[in-house]
Amino acid sequence: MYIVPIAWLYVALMMAVAEATNTNGTVLGAIITFLLYGLGPVALVVYLMRSPARRTAIKAKEAAELAERHSTHPDGGSKPATDAIPPVGKEL
Repeated sequence: MYIVPIAWLYVALMMAVAEATNTNGTVLGAIITFLLYGLGPVALVVYLMRSPARRTAIKAKEAAELAERHSTHPDGGSKPATDAIPPVGKEL
């Protein structure tokens, strides 16, 4: 999954090295080349690629919190709380 971003960073790094070692190039130009052609786009692409995983993790966390909130009963047991005194009715 991360092979394309790693490869693109390598290409951008080689572009920056070529910029820095060229007779008309500068180190500042190389840094800007690497940031604008390499690091910026790759960071954006990886962020967008990870958004479904983040959404799934958030939903799972919310579901776990909801389940925990609904499973807590006043008596601390697993059954819901009932009246302390049972209702009186006809005996059979």
